Amino acid sequence: MTTPKYKRILLKLSGEALMGNDAYGINPQVIAGICGEIKAVADLGVEIGVVIGGGNIFRGMAGTATGMDRATADYMGMLATVMNAMALSDAMRQIGLNARVQSALNIEQVIEPYIRGKAIRYLEEGKIVIFGAGTGNPFFTTDTAAALRGSEIGAEIVLKATKVDGIYTADPKKDPSATRFDKISFNEAISKNLAVMDATAFALCRDQKLPINVFSIFKAGALKRVVCGEDEGTLVYC
Repeated sequence: MTTPKYKRILLKLSGEALMGNDAYGINPQVIAGICGEIKAVADLGVEIGVVIGGGNIFRGMAGTATGMDRATADYMGMLATVMNAMALSDAMRQIGLNARVQSALNIEQVIEPYIRGKAIRYLEEGKIVIFGAGTGNPFFTTDTAAALRGSEIGAEIVLKATKVDGIYTADPKKDPSATRFDKISFNEAISKNLAVMDATAFALCRDQKLPINVFSIFKAGALKRVVCGEDEGTLVYC
């Protein structure tokens, strides 16, 4: 059996990842595939926290662009992440994974509120904890929520699941000569102006000395390879 490098991880999934090639919403095949990737890691005995975005349903920034009040738009985005968290939890249930959803906003009839001690206990019991509603505050992204929850639960690394298999010197879709960094320091990423996460999330990870790995969730087995410390994605280190 492969030995994992990390005991406890925080996985950041974008809402857009759940759409697949659809224009909107949650694609059942895609969410099942993502859960399969997560199960392969859970089977190694790794404790997993998940923060999920809401961009497949509603983007706060897009709402703001049409003249909507920013705080209102952000709260709508948070509710979108709750819907995604519930869908992810149910997809996990269907393949035999035990998941719990916690929300940063109080909607107790639907899901339990975020309580740090309880979340840590669930992780220790081998349950997967999905954190919904971002940080619970407007003006903060779900990337920041991932950095925050990762720090709170004592995760050893934040894994940012994207559509691209790492951080490149340029956009690989536009520039065929772009090369992937296998690892890069926080300071180097800042000086090269590489958009790993938004500035708030990135600064929080750097301050907490919490490494980040950017990888593709659509590349079969990539999540497991990252967790086992193999050369996959791009590691951002202190």
